Amino acid sequence: MSQDDTLSAHGEIACEDDATYKVVDHALLSLWETVNTLSRIRPPKPKYYRVTVFGSARIRPEDALYAEVRELSRQLSAAGCDIVSGGGPGLMQAANEGENLGDPENKTRSIGVRVALPFEKEPNPFVEKAFLHQSFFTRLHHFMTLSNAFIVVNGGIGTALETLMIWQLLQVKHAEDVPLIFVGPMWRGLVEWARSYMISHDPPLCNAHDLEIPQCVDSVEEAVALIQAHKGRTFDQGRW
Repeated sequence: MSQDDTLSAHGEIACEDDATYKVVDHALLSLWETVNTLSRIRPPKPKYYRVTVFGSARIRPEDALYAEVRELSRQLSAAGCDIVSGGGPGLMQAANEGENLGDPENKTRSIGVRVALPFEKEPNPFVEKAFLHQSFFTRLHHFMTLSNAFIVVNGGIGTALETLMIWQLLQVKHAEDVPLIFVGPMWRGLVEWARSYMISHDPPLCNAHDLEIPQCVDSVEEAVALIQAHKGRTFDQGRW
């Protein structure tokens, strides 16, 4: 340890050189400004239509929900959609496996956008293209820049984090014409909770139309139909 460093009360090294810290802090802010600027660049027409599937890492391959998500991705891949997941086990693996099954000619891609975790060292075996982030913040941004649509199935806190970020970006129009589809009763219940507590509050904590952003469906087939309609209206007709 140098003479300019001291141990804080929490055992961390604290730099006494405020000027050095300010330089580093300014550099980090400048890097974020550069990232924000570059992330606004979009290709004139995307080459791929990509659907991200958010869901739990804890669902086992023998569970019925695993088979449903695998079938969801199989149908989407057969319809020409790339599939994006978090690259881990559970329903993420089901999504990537379904892409493999629906794409025997290898025309679409199975993508995993991972985050560094001590208990998940490798992507699931069905990921064809993997990305690894050191933070959830950059990973969430990557999901947004990659994807044309989002489907949310049963999941826990991580799935809720991903879902609410996409919902808010659509609410404030940082993203537009990007389907956010909730499959099954779990997330429909979240919408109803928001309606009960946010809309009924005085003053309301959100606008009523904000709760219409997620499209709630009961089945895989309904979710696939919504994606096919959006893909046909936008990507296939060259509107992007």
